[in-house]
Amino acid sequence: MKAPWTPQTPGELADAVRSATRVVPAGGGTKPRLGAVDPAVQRVSLSGLSGLVEYDPGEFTFTALAGTPVRDIVAALAERGQCLPFDPPWLAGGSTLGGLVAGGVAGPGRFRFGGIRDFILGVRFVDGAGRLLRLGGKVVKNAAGFDLPKFFTGSAGRFGILAEATFKVFPRPASTLTLRIPAEGPAAAAGILMGLAATAWEPDALEVPSDGRGVVVRLAGPGPALETIAGKILGRWPGEILGAPAAAEFWTNLREFGWADAGAALARVAILPTRMEALAGALRTVPGARCHVGAGGHVAFVALATPDAIGTLDVRLGALGLSGMLLRGSGPLWLGVRNRPAIAASVKRALDPEGRFPGLDD
Repeated sequence: MKAPWTPQTPGELADAVRSATRVVPAGGGTKPRLGAVDPAVQRVSLSGLSGLVEYDPGEFTFTALAGTPVRDIVAALAERGQCLPFDPPWLAGGSTLGGLVAGGVAGPGRFRFGGIRDFILGVRFVDGAGRLLRLGGKVVKNAAGFDLPKFFTGSAGRFGILAEATFKVFPRPASTLTLRIPAEGPAAAAGILMGLAATAWEPDALEVPSDGRGVVVRLAGPGPALETIAGKILGRWPGEILGAPAAAEFWTNLREFGWADAGAALARVAILPTRMEALAGALRTVPGARCHVGAGGHVAFVALATPDAIGTLDVRLGALGLSGMLLRGSGPLWLGVRNRPAIAASVKRALDPEGRFPGLDD
């Protein structure tokens, strides 16, 4: 494998892309399958492109270089009482802003607030011709042209290499409260998720942890109001309020994917609450599989104990009509049903006409 290049400026990044026949970006290594392509492809580390470029708390926006550790951004926002409400994962693991966009993996806050695609405003990137381009803007209200920055979310670096990105942010909630509601099996858990989602209580997060111990609910807002809402929820679905230390431990473990062994393969699967029981049944035939369901039942993360299990998961997802993306492990990038709109191939041709970056299926 070639030693990675480490440009220090966006201009040097453009030079690096022009200097390579095939090239792929490398971030913090939290989702290694995204960059696991032919070893002959030149890797470009973004670690030299780090730091906040611009932060305007009054406008609730920031711009940062792509190699900036997300934990540094979260810390800077916290100092001004602000946050990325979709709960970016792998902060301790070293996730970078560019990797966050490329992987498209949001945390539990996605249920209430939306995911990365809903918060990215603009990108500066190098295309396949080695041009340093800017798409989108640095303000929340921006209607100039096509919203192409959203195409970079979950693109795995196949459209271009990010140099910087601009996001909108939200105020941090005044307080949070976490509830655990027991559920006997995935069908019961799905019923609770759909029931809670249909109420006016606006849960901040709804998760079904891999330990199978029911549904975990996070509420956010003024403290007295949360106590009232918690009482109403537990009056309908009996459960318990977790103490602050236990709640903090749960959400940190979830954010860092501590429930999945560090050496395990990891896949993200798009589902619906109504498909949870079917997915759980299929995973019983995949040796050593563990599953955490998040975002109110709309995404599942599956950890696999053995490399052979990746192929089995691919087949099982295909039989269910589900699609997944492999984040860690040796196997195809896409699992199950390979659904891709024609516009994705069109954007790939437009931004990478020379095929410098890995293909959409590499």
